[in-house]
Amino acid sequence: MESERLNTAPLVCRGVRGATTIENNTPEEILKGTRELLALMIRFNGIDPDDVASAIFTTTSDVNAAFPALAARQLQWSDVALMCGHELDVPGSLKKCIRILLHWNTTKTSSEIRHVYIKGAARLRPERADLPPVDWEELESWIQEQIDLEAK
Repeated sequence: MESERLNTAPLVCRGVRGATTIENNTPEEILKGTRELLALMIRFNGIDPDDVASAIFTTTSDVNAAFPALAARQLQWSDVALMCGHELDVPGSLKKCIRILLHWNTTKTSSEIRHVYIKGAARLRPERADLPPVDWEELESWIQEQIDLEAK
């Protein structure tokens, strides 16, 4: 059954998210925490580095002793495009956090992707997020205004 699906399912680029936290802002902890997170993302999803288009690594502003992308290089991701950056420093947000976003070419559906949130970052899990409400009527009205402006 799975082999049939692999032969007929389209190859698409999907995002795989992950996050972890560290205790101390040291190169050793940044690299170890990132390796652990990336290894779980790979194992849980069956990711082959040859199928990864790119990866974005971000840290909170209090994590700056090393580039977390170096951990991917340590795992032999020598041909994958990697980039590092900082998350927005939103008041009250999780500290000492490392996040990864992989852009992965796969035949899996989005519901089959396993996102990985470990250690203190487990609280970031999107299915548990307390999202603020959206005024859908206001949003639809704004969209229509933009469409009307384009038509002029």
